Amino acid sequence: QVQLVESGGGLVQPGGSLRLSCAASGISFSTYAMGWYRQAPGKEREMVARISTAGTFTVYGDSVQGRFIISRDDAKNTAYLQMNSLKPADTAVYYCSARRGQEYWGQGTQVTVTS
Repeated sequence: QVQLVESGGGLVQPGGSLRLSCAASGISFSTYAMGWYRQAPGKEREMVARISTAGTFTVYGDSVQGRFIISRDDAKNTAYLQMNSLKPADTAVYYCSARRGQEYWGQGTQVTVTS
């Protein structure tokens, strides 16, 4: 059974930082590309960041470029999203995905940026 479990979300002030984690089980983690997506109320889900196998390539959404960093630790079967200089517009539910042909999703973790 494939499980992706996100953690690390919460409430933070503008300008603050959070690190999200996505712990995977039931897949050969190192063979999957990993991604972070987010969905704000009333908006479509958008790509935040993706990382290839072995971390060779990374891609970021325009709105987070230069502020967020995606990484992976294949020994821990975990992907991370370091979020810096957070803005209220970053408020959303953040989802982790694992893709190798078929795509799996986590249940999401809420990030709220407010003063």
